Formats: sequence, structure tokens, C-alpha cells
Amino acid sequence: MIKVEISDAHAVIREGVRAALEHVGDFDVVGEAFDGAGTLSLVRSTDAHVLTLGLSMSGVHGIELIAQIKEERPSLHILVLSMHSEKVFAALAFKAGASGFITKSNTNQEIVEAIKKLRRGGVYVSLEVAEQVALGIVEPNRTLPHQRLTAREYVVFCRIAYGQTPAKIAQALSVSSQTISTYKARILEKMEIPHDVALVRYAMLHKLVEDDGPADPPTAEWTENDLI
Repeated sequence: MIKVEISDAHAVIREGVRAALEHVGDFDVVGEAFDGAGTLSLVRSTDAHVLTLGLSMSGVHGIELIAQIKEERPSLHILVLSMHSEKVFAALAFKAGASGFITKSNTNQEIVEAIKKLRRGGVYVSLEVAEQVALGIVEPNRTLPHQRLTAREYVVFCRIAYGQTPAKIAQALSVSSQTISTYKARILEKMEIPHDVALVRYAMLHKLVEDDGPADPPTAEWTENDLI
């Protein structure tokens, strides 16, 4: 029996995943969560083999959440269910510690097969996402500015896009304001964006932020040495 935790901001997604797993009968859904804090509480208090995780939820961006979960529960396999097939999200998720990445448009059968493969210790990427990655290899000039960022740079980028100040970001990530200012300068340079306003417009244009941004989430602790 494979024990599964389900985390997604949308109840219809959670219900769909649960129904798909219960229909097969080889799974035990041991808990659900709908935000970052609830997900951390769930993985801390419940023993499971696989967590299905939506990237967009209130309280914390999914990339941050993956890193925090893997720090506390390294044996837990994380399958990302994302609305985005764009390769940057898959790359960042895997860098943060995910073992699988599929889009929410995939069939229930593929979700079942992905969870089974993760439980066996494998990795899983849906065909749609694999095609995006292949396009990036074949046509590297199509890389968008935000795809140049590292996983940690992307986390800071999202928080800036949500309008958080360097001081607030520093507090949430347990680093100094100077560290965040250094990240910010590097992000603007890599993306060739002149200022914060243009960065926010860019994030909105590419639909990289949701309406409900991060508040004061518990996050993986960073040190000054993480600035790489």
C-alpha cells in the first residue's frame, strides 16, 4: 500500500487526485492540505511515501516548500502537479528536490503511474513537460529571462514580484537584507530588467505570480553561504 499526501490550493484538484487513487485501490491517502503551512504540518505529523504538490498556494511558493520539505523529510518523494508545462518550473522543482513533475491536464492514470514510479525510487516527467525541455535544448535561444535564474534566485524573484521589501524577504528566508539586495541585483542583471516595477510587470505578463502572494511563511533556513 502506497501512502500518499495531497496538497493543492484547489479543492477540486485534491478531490480528483483522491478519487483517482481510491479507484485503483493500491493507495492510502493519509492527509490533505491546501496551503504552505498546512502542508508542512501534514508532512511533519504524517508518515507517507509520496506527496502530490501544487506549486501555487497561499503562504509560500511551491519551490520554497519543496526545499523545506526535503530538508525535513528527505525520504518523502514529491510529485509536482502544476498548471504550467513551461520547462523552467520543472527545472526549478527538480533542483529544489522534487522527484516528479506533471501538469494538471494529465490523466488520472498518468498520476497513478507517476506515484508508483516515485515510490519505486524513480523520477517521472510527463510528455508535455519533456517536450518543453527538449525544445529548450534544441532551440536554446528561446530561453526566457526568468529561466536563467537559479532556484533560490527564482524564490526571491517571486517575492519581489509580490511586492515584498528586501527586509521582509530577508526575515522570511532567515538571511540578511544585504544578502537579499545582492540577490535582487543579480536577478535584475540576469534578466536584463532595469527596476522592480518592470520586474513586477514581467511576472504578471508571464503569469508567474498568483493573486494571493506569500505572507509570512515558515521556510527553509538559508545562510549567507547559500548565495551561490
